[in-house]
Amino acid sequence: MTTHLAALPLSNLDTGAVAGLAGGVPGLIADLRSDHAGETGAVAIYLGILAVSRHPRIRRFAREHLATEREHLMRLSTLLPAGQRSALLPLWRVAGWLTGALPALIGPRAVYPTIDAVETFVDHHYEEQIRKLPAHGPSGALRALLKACQADEVHHRDEARAAGMAASGPLTKAWQWLVGSGSALAVKAARRV
Repeated sequence: MTTHLAALPLSNLDTGAVAGLAGGVPGLIADLRSDHAGETGAVAIYLGILAVSRHPRIRRFAREHLATEREHLMRLSTLLPAGQRSALLPLWRVAGWLTGALPALIGPRAVYPTIDAVETFVDHHYEEQIRKLPAHGPSGALRALLKACQADEVHHRDEARAAGMAASGPLTKAWQWLVGSGSALAVKAARRV
């Protein structure tokens, strides 16, 4: 059974707990920096959609998912002191907003494939991190948090796929490739800066 973040109680995870885990999990701080940056971008994606779209179904979709992404961002913010967060957060906000707003100008046939592409990338990104963390012991709570975030993202992807009815024209495929590649580059940059 998959637990979504809303069902996961707030844990004792904080910056101190993460600092204690960092020595035993290579790249943990960089992973969490990229997660925080990604959730910052995700919030901006939905704000961009809401700024542009007047389509009632798209607006409802964006409002619901925005609430989830804000919860993810709030939880991840408690894990990293401000000095360990990506210095590129302003860039991620702008890029995220444009990633939401530009497809919203076109409408549902562009918005849903965009969310599908983003969330497909995020699913794999979280999975790589989850595999590095033991299920039990001190890292168990962090693993549970990441699994819950992943479950929410997979739900967003699946909802976008169902609503978008698997749009698959060449322009859509090219846009999805661009969004996925951009997400991968953003993670690489956020892990370092």
